[in-house]
Amino acid sequence: MLNKYLWIFFISMVPLIELRGAIPVSQGFNLPLPQSYIICIIGNMIPVPFIYLFARKFLEWGSEKKIIGRICTFFLIKGKKGGKKLEIKAGKGLFVALMLFVGIPLPGTGAWTGTLAASLLDMNFKETVTAVMLGVIMAGIIMSLASAGVFGAANIING
Repeated sequence: MLNKYLWIFFISMVPLIELRGAIPVSQGFNLPLPQSYIICIIGNMIPVPFIYLFARKFLEWGSEKKIIGRICTFFLIKGKKGGKKLEIKAGKGLFVALMLFVGIPLPGTGAWTGTLAASLLDMNFKETVTAVMLGVIMAGIIMSLASAGVFGAANIING
C-alpha cells in the first residue's frame, strides 16, 4: 500500500498532471480518499517554491543559450504577455484570479503554470504560495468529488 501512496505523491508533482491526475489514480488504486487527498496536496505543493524562485531565472539564463534559447525565450515572452493580460483584467483581484486559475481543473492550468505566471508578474512570494495552495485545495476537492462519483458509479455497476 505504501507503494501506491508513493505513486500518487510523485504523480501529483508532475507538471500538467499534478493532483488533478493523481487523485483519480488514487481511486483507481482503491486508496482511502481523505489520505490520498492530503498526500496529493503535499506532493503538488512541494515544487511551488522552487518554481517561483528558480523557473524565471532558468528561463532568463536559458534564453541566451544556443540550444534552448528559442524555447526559453518563447516561454518568457508568452508568460509575460499572458501575465500582463491577466493583471489588467484582474486588477487588484490578482490573488483571487491566480487562486481560481489554479483551482479550476482545466487543461493548461495548475500549480506549475500559475506559479510561473505569478513569478513573471513579480507577485509577492507569500501571496503566490497562499493563492496557489488555496487553488490546489479547491482543485483537490473538485477532483475528489468527481473521482468519488465516477469510481462510486463503477463500483455500483460492477457490484
